[in-house]
Amino acid sequence: MEAVQKDYWYFMALIFLCLLKVTVQVKEPVIVRLEEGMVLGCLCPWEGNLSMVSWTKVPDKYPVAVFHPEYGVAFSHHYRERVEFLRTTPMDGSISMRNVTHQDIGLYHCSVQTFPQGPWTQNVQVEDLDEPPEEDNLTEPPPTDQTAADAELVAEQSNNLTIKCNHQHNGTVHQVILERMLHGQPWGIIGVCKKVEGGLVSEDYSDRGTVSCEDSLDVSLHLSDVMQEDSGFYRCTFSTDAGQQTNTVQLTVAAPGGISLSLYMMYIYIGAGAAGLVLLITIIILAVRHRKNNIREEYRVKLHPSQRQRWRQWQRQ
Repeated sequence: MEAVQKDYWYFMALIFLCLLKVTVQVKEPVIVRLEEGMVLGCLCPWEGNLSMVSWTKVPDKYPVAVFHPEYGVAFSHHYRERVEFLRTTPMDGSISMRNVTHQDIGLYHCSVQTFPQGPWTQNVQVEDLDEPPEEDNLTEPPPTDQTAADAELVAEQSNNLTIKCNHQHNGTVHQVILERMLHGQPWGIIGVCKKVEGGLVSEDYSDRGTVSCEDSLDVSLHLSDVMQEDSGFYRCTFSTDAGQQTNTVQLTVAAPGGISLSLYMMYIYIGAGAAGLVLLITIIILAVRHRKNNIREEYRVKLHPSQRQRWRQWQRQ
């Protein structure tokens, strides 16, 4: 009888733990702003002995950090020297993160193994709350022919090209965001450069080319073997202590062997200049002829009537 009761209580305990685990898994994640030194909280609410804390980034369950009371801490290569366990209390598995980038945005899963009550989990969602929601970006209208560009670039297909955001900054620059808007598509971030604790942090999200950052936070995009699909608008947004400033560049890629826009405009200028020169020469010739006719007429008027007769006969000959 006692064995049956033990099996019964053991079975009920398993059901309770399963329900507790399900309840924890469906719990809404905690929202954390993407910022330098952000804290991802994971404080177990009950007392006990902590066996291990592990952090992963979902959905791929990419390992972030592990803490073990006996063996210490371990970090993945991407988070090494950027993540620190706070350990404010014996049951605290919270971490802080520095040198953050936009690649740190996402959902993190914390698992705390305790004894005797078992595991406890916490999900933390890191979001960039300073940017507009993604839905707003999707509703942004595509560029039109009236889109204002501070500079225009023309490149021939299959050539190499460097797009630079040359801009005179008013104030100290803290961050530069490089965006691209191809025809019929919304703006998309392809690079970020910013100063973090006196150091330069560069983030390259471009699937075409390479984003480069300088210490002065001047950003450039290097494109190799440019294609027609690279045509569009490229925008740099500078965040300074005087506010945000933007610089937009329009890129047009011409077909190989064809006439580029600059060459086409040169032909137009040459043709217009030649036409103007011909018109000027024509005007000069007509003016000279008109002047000669006036001189002849004045000379004829001054002649004696008998001389006028001989003058007319000489002109007829």
